[in-house]
Amino acid sequence: MATRTTEQTAGTAGTAAAVTAAAGRGDGGRFAGFVRASVGLQTVSILFQAVTAGMAMSSQVGATLHDIGSRGMYAMSMLYLLAAVLAWRPGGAPARPVLYATGFLVLGTLQVVAGVLHVMEVHLPLGVLMFGLSMLDLGRVALRRMRPEEARAE
Repeated sequence: MATRTTEQTAGTAGTAAAVTAAAGRGDGGRFAGFVRASVGLQTVSILFQAVTAGMAMSSQVGATLHDIGSRGMYAMSMLYLLAAVLAWRPGGAPARPVLYATGFLVLGTLQVVAGVLHVMEVHLPLGVLMFGLSMLDLGRVALRRMRPEEARAE
């Protein structure tokens, strides 16, 4: 009798897992791709900022591109936060990416303020830090895409 109960429990757990997977719960569902795309766009926008920062030191066009890029980078950070929240609440993904996205938005705010105030001692290292963290986050979402069963264990 105990064996039958264990089998029934295992069958129920398997069915629940199948229903959860079919509904898209646990990995962000239909918003998982949105999260991946937003992290990718954020990383590209930060790389663009690094390139235009060098250009800004030698030309007015570079300075203008860097200024426009700062708005784009900030917008990409907000897009990432939106994607992470949508993947978490309706999608059923873990809440940790929401914390990552919030951290990027806070770092982006500090970055913009330091840039506007021309505090290069903070602005430049913070930009390098943001790019490194964004690359790590991009690697995390890419790894989750390639190995979803292992990544869900986080």
